[in-house]
Amino acid sequence: MDSPNVILCPTDFSECSLNAIEYAARIGERYGSTLILIHVANREDYFKLNPLSNEADYQLAFLKEKLSNLQQTVRNESIPKGLKECHVLICDGDIVKELIKASEETKAQLLVMGTEGMNELRKNIIGSRTSRIVEKSKVDVLVVPRKVFYKQPRKLVFGTDYREEDKVAIQKIVEFAKFFDAEIDIVHASEGKNKLEKPLHQVMIEELKPFIKYDRVNFVLKSFRDDLALGLENYLQSAKGDMLITLSRQQDFFNKIFTKSVSKKMSYFITKPLWVIKNF
Repeated sequence: MDSPNVILCPTDFSECSLNAIEYAARIGERYGSTLILIHVANREDYFKLNPLSNEADYQLAFLKEKLSNLQQTVRNESIPKGLKECHVLICDGDIVKELIKASEETKAQLLVMGTEGMNELRKNIIGSRTSRIVEKSKVDVLVVPRKVFYKQPRKLVFGTDYREEDKVAIQKIVEFAKFFDAEIDIVHASEGKNKLEKPLHQVMIEELKPFIKYDRVNFVLKSFRDDLALGLENYLQSAKGDMLITLSRQQDFFNKIFTKSVSKKMSYFITKPLWVIKNF
């Protein structure tokens, strides 16, 4: 990632968002970042947190206290390990609009957010909250599924169809990998009918190599008879990858993974964080 000085992490205090906070804090420790925890307040979330309350009891103070407790926990655990600082924000309104607005106002370089499982992200890439944030964000987004607890990444899987953008993006991925001494699999993934021949694959590798100053990189050529999404998911599992990475600028490739029909099939399988690179 591009040395994120500011990481923004939304929370609704659920297990899902707490996992995302841990990822955000751990990444922030490596980069010496400032982490901002943001809660977009609404009555529905409040009553989930405080079901014995009634409407007259709705108080912002309750949410501020919970957010302050989270902030203090992060400060105690992560500042000694390299995190620069942890701040909090509370706002009110539509979570997608407010989060995009906050990312711009805080000049965040990375959004880290939880989702109730990749079902929520992929069942409709345009309609769900998480997917709309991925779509509208101008900065990188790391999506952490609910059941995924923090684990130091040992292998990153970068799914691509080789474009010029890769030459810049791979440098960002390498920088991140170096912090964890992680291996990188650059997987050229294609559907069977669009299979890339090995000689051309080798030419593409030679073009990419000058941009990679890291010796723990593997170039993989994979052609999947099934959908790209399922193929990448299967590869992620078989290769024991810890994170799937893709570029949103590679629209054709990205859309093949995240179309509604494909995503519905893939949504039941993926159990790893997804890093969508939006900016170089």
